[in-house]
Amino acid sequence: MILHNKTDKEVLKQKLRDEPFNRVTLSFYKFIEIADPQLFRDELYVSFSKMQVFGRIYVATEGINAQISVPGPELESFTDYVHNQPFLQGILLNRAIEDDGKSFYKLKIIVKHKILSDGLINSEFDIYNVGQHLDAINYNKKLSEDNTVVIDLRNSYEHEVGHFGGALLPDVDTYKESIPIIVELLEQKQPENIMLYCTGGIRCEKFSAYLHHKGFKNVFQLKGGVINYAHQVKQMGLESRFIGKNFVFDDRMGERVTEDIIARCHQCGNQADTHVNCANDACHLLFIQCESCSVKFEKCCSVDCMKQNALPADLQKELRKGKVHPNAHHKSKFQLI
Repeated sequence: MILHNKTDKEVLKQKLRDEPFNRVTLSFYKFIEIADPQLFRDELYVSFSKMQVFGRIYVATEGINAQISVPGPELESFTDYVHNQPFLQGILLNRAIEDDGKSFYKLKIIVKHKILSDGLINSEFDIYNVGQHLDAINYNKKLSEDNTVVIDLRNSYEHEVGHFGGALLPDVDTYKESIPIIVELLEQKQPENIMLYCTGGIRCEKFSAYLHHKGFKNVFQLKGGVINYAHQVKQMGLESRFIGKNFVFDDRMGERVTEDIIARCHQCGNQADTHVNCANDACHLLFIQCESCSVKFEKCCSVDCMKQNALPADLQKELRKGKVHPNAHHKSKFQLI
């Protein structure tokens, strides 16, 4: 029985490009006790592989967190499978806002200590005592109420390209880093209403429960996160209070919610909101680059990286030997959260 994919990534990417069908990008999560995460993981891998599901999934004793792409012809079978799984019943399948079907090229399911890297100790509070979920209509209404604080639970590189107007935007690189900062801020402000939002809802789910534990009462969260909000706004003809792009953790790196471009190219300062990874394999810095600078710097973040990337592949590999990745601290930005 094959429980891992060991095929070369370039072969897999070519197979993806050659597929005669469209794919649908979905995300979902659920906090639920899983006694044997490894067994659950293996069963999931076998079932999803049969349906040619690609993506990145984390499984732990506290639940599951997934971002995947499903072949269009298998979508009904996949939905039926999910709804019949005891661990997955009741989940919201968040469909991507913009989807080219190329978000993932293989299936990767990992058993982890936690599905959300938050630094919190689950046994110290009730992780199921979550805040009140609001749909797009009621979230917009609540935004207009007095003494209301809106908090973006995403990282700085995420909210740089898109966020709700008036939201507090912690200058952090990780969700874990933001938690004590936000709690201290709320203890100072003592707002009447606390409104949370994130990409798909998972960060709000855990953090709202933690805020209840810390004594805060009126805690609200955007159901299904920005992804679900964008769909509802479009379907119901509502004003989008979220402006710009929604950063996503797959090869697309972003979904446009409104036409507003609120960020700037990190190299020239012109308006831009396209995230890229530096083309130099020794760097891979995540940054915002406009089309002009992409051409000028050959998709690299600097002249030095451009020069190194132009060297023969064997020489580049030799230069990287024995060296710690100079941008290792950015790797967390591509973990599923």
